[in-house]
Amino acid sequence: MVEVMMHSMSVGITPNGYRMNFRTHCHCFTCNPYLSKRLKVSTGFAKIKGIRVDSEGWYSCLEVRKVRTKRMSMISKSEMISVLQTAPCSIASTEYDLCEEKEEVYGSSIEHKVPPFGSLKIQRNLINQNGNEYKPSLVCNTVVNKVEDRIPFLEERDEVELSRRILKLSRLNKVNSALKLFKSMEISGLQPDLHACNSLLSCLLRSGMLDDALKFFYFMNTKEMASGHTCSLILKGVANSVGCDAALSMFEELERNNSVSKSFDVVVYNTMISIFSKENSWIQIENIWRRLQEKAYPGTKVTYRLLVCTFVRCRQYELAFDAYHEMIQNELLPCDDVMHAIIGACTKEGKWDLALTVFQNMLDSGVKPNMIACNAVINTLGKSGKVKLAFKVYDLMKSLGHSPDAYTWNALLGALNNANQYADALQLFDSIKRDQSSVLNLHIYSTVLMSCQKLGLWQRALQLLWEMEASELCLSAAHYNLVIGACEVARQPKVGLQIYDHMVHQKHSPDIFTLLSLIRSCIWGSLWTEVEEILNRYPPNGSMYNAAIQGLFLRGNIDLAMKLYEKMNEWNLKPDGKTRALLLQKLRKNTRKRR
Repeated sequence: MVEVMMHSMSVGITPNGYRMNFRTHCHCFTCNPYLSKRLKVSTGFAKIKGIRVDSEGWYSCLEVRKVRTKRMSMISKSEMISVLQTAPCSIASTEYDLCEEKEEVYGSSIEHKVPPFGSLKIQRNLINQNGNEYKPSLVCNTVVNKVEDRIPFLEERDEVELSRRILKLSRLNKVNSALKLFKSMEISGLQPDLHACNSLLSCLLRSGMLDDALKFFYFMNTKEMASGHTCSLILKGVANSVGCDAALSMFEELERNNSVSKSFDVVVYNTMISIFSKENSWIQIENIWRRLQEKAYPGTKVTYRLLVCTFVRCRQYELAFDAYHEMIQNELLPCDDVMHAIIGACTKEGKWDLALTVFQNMLDSGVKPNMIACNAVINTLGKSGKVKLAFKVYDLMKSLGHSPDAYTWNALLGALNNANQYADALQLFDSIKRDQSSVLNLHIYSTVLMSCQKLGLWQRALQLLWEMEASELCLSAAHYNLVIGACEVARQPKVGLQIYDHMVHQKHSPDIFTLLSLIRSCIWGSLWTEVEEILNRYPPNGSMYNAAIQGLFLRGNIDLAMKLYEKMNEWNLKPDGKTRALLLQKLRKNTRKRR
């Protein structure tokens, strides 16, 4: 056995054979007896320099200086692999098995400090949302210092092969190895391709090394290698680490730089739109969209999908319509998300014709509209009074395999009410109650109560009210107002007062609409005392006094109307135009009688 004191050894396997690297270290290493027999040094010695052993017993690479060594017998590649497999100690090369050095460089030290990647001006300007300066992480500096400690020279000179290796290491998130290989190529005057550089940049960002990623990005700029995809990667990384404002500042600086802005494409603008879309910042999205139009870059499907969906989500429906029309003008086929979003916007804005057109386009392009889109179209048509079209869409929805839900039925009932087909609405409700009673909810009952109010069917409205209370639905004053309104239309003031008392007993406070309906109903029922009681029970309100005075004038009770008018002046309440017209008419009649 041959024992080497105070030294360690590393063997790296290369495509051309093997290489042994030695470096002085304060460790003891004992070679395999078989290995020591195969490696015979005839005369002289090998000066061992730079061996490193990590905590797991693995040996890093490194270099051998040939000093007074006349001859070293070499073994074949297959024999060396056999030796390594039988060695009792753990022997390894570097992580990427690329530390290949030529014979002529052994005599020189390999400690080369790689120059900085480039200007880091933008990094000093990165300010987060709280106003604090962005500080590089200690982990990043540790990794970079470790990488720059020892940079091995390469024997492989094929840039395509080396680029492929950087790409593979980056995809495996081996940052240290990828950076070593990249810097070795830089020292050797080699340059990886754009795909490998982008992959390395993405690896740095995934590892949280923003400061190193920025250095690498500006190095790519100095080499004029940066593409639109490169800019997109770094902008997204800055936004995730520092914030949207910092990404916007960097975007504006890059846009002003002519050498960098030449590599800009629509993907960069899509990236910025996507960044602000997550924050629902539609103002910044609109600004970036306008810049895209000024640059005359044609938008893609991704561009308009982001614009339309974000604008609809932020309730900026006009901007969503503009983006959709621009997409159609550019002869781009909208995707499902865009068409569903536009139909939803049409529902909010009442644009039934556009909603129907988009719906038809979905069918023509072979896209199956979902349940939400069908309901939205039915609702839009119903609000516009297009009952026949609404029911046609309903029939089409069933043919698509969708089962109508509570929203569907409520939209159809609302469509009949908007078309003044109140009896048809009640008939449809009866069929729903008979066949699909499980879908009945508060909204459907409210819509049917409106039909009863319009027709003055107070008994039917009262029956529905008892059903709602029995079902323990969460009622409000609006539901009682509809029943009281049905009593007003039917000229049933006493029933309306009873419902009002029941409403107060159920601890529902009447609102202004409840009181106005009661006042009008009592006036038409000649319940003058009840009118005064209602006015005296609640705080003075100009709308209530105006309604009471106008009703009393129309019913011929002029004395009580003038009495209420005097109280109205005492409370400093202003009469409306109709009240003043009735008072002037009364004064003219009195003037004529005196004459």
